[in-house]
Amino acid sequence: MNIPAKIKQLSLMNTALYVRMVLLAVLQITSAGILFSQEFEPAAEDNQAKGYLFAYFKGNSTIDEAVCFAISTDGYNYRALNNNHPVIDSKIISSTGGVRDPHILRGEDAKTFYMVLTDMTSVKGWDSNRAMVLLKSDDLVNWKHKVINIQERYEGQQNLKRVWAPQTIYDPAKQKYMVYWSMQHGDGPDIIYYAYANSEFNDFESEPQVLYRPKNNKSCIDGDIINKNGLFYLFYKTEGHGNGIRLAITDSLTSGRWIEQPGYKQQTTDAVEGSGVFKLNNSDEYILMYDVYGKGKYQFCQSCDLDKFKVIDHEVSMDFHPRHGTIIPISLKELKALTSRWGMPTDIKLK
Repeated sequence: MNIPAKIKQLSLMNTALYVRMVLLAVLQITSAGILFSQEFEPAAEDNQAKGYLFAYFKGNSTIDEAVCFAISTDGYNYRALNNNHPVIDSKIISSTGGVRDPHILRGEDAKTFYMVLTDMTSVKGWDSNRAMVLLKSDDLVNWKHKVINIQERYEGQQNLKRVWAPQTIYDPAKQKYMVYWSMQHGDGPDIIYYAYANSEFNDFESEPQVLYRPKNNKSCIDGDIINKNGLFYLFYKTEGHGNGIRLAITDSLTSGRWIEQPGYKQQTTDAVEGSGVFKLNNSDEYILMYDVYGKGKYQFCQSCDLDKFKVIDHEVSMDFHPRHGTIIPISLKELKALTSRWGMPTDIKLK
């Protein structure tokens, strides 16, 4: 039996975790059909994954700091909905009048959706925000929302400077949804924190705790975690000390047993941010995408093992210019609901 190269290369600094990962790699080989929240394959034909939803924002002006949607039927060619205008009014859902970095997740029940946003307008400065927005929907069209101001909600946050790029993942060990994001306090580094959401997804159950801090104690932001057969892959951006997307792996989200992987995962020397990973429908391939913010473009890379990626920009097209967003698989029924509400792009054909 060939153990995947990724597992063989893991550091032995934590023997127990290494053994756990090897066992999980064997499980991956023998039980390839296991489903997680990132893989949407319900039995009913109408609900099978037939396309993709891209949630993004557009830029640093307040009018562009809002949630926009685009759709694709193949995972490579995306077309904006609502003529590239926002699908949610930032003034209604935020405390600052703007939102950034939308992350969208399909729930474990396959029919509930969770979205989290940075509550921020950049015109007020990069250290100006203290809050995030939590949203919940059962149709991708209508959303309930709640603002959580970390500084106001919890004591001991007087020197909090910023709250950036929240995301959500289901933790099977706790059977709860975990929200994670980066925060900076005073002159310290940006660190990724977490808190578990309550059942209504409108508050946290407890005060934020540290989820991940690089061993070099440098800043890390824009964390994106994907669960692949029991291993959690954390892609994150360095901040202020290099232009890299880095990777750390664990078998338990809150154990602190993260193994950092060497090298960059991006395929460019440009500064990038907002990494996001999603699995292609009916495929073993994963897409890692990120925002090449200095050049106003996105880059897409493809991988089978979440380690080695190849650039596939020549295969990707968009009729909009997104900033830091995320993509999830959606069904034909959901594609029809979205286009019924915000119009059908002219060159998208639904079967």
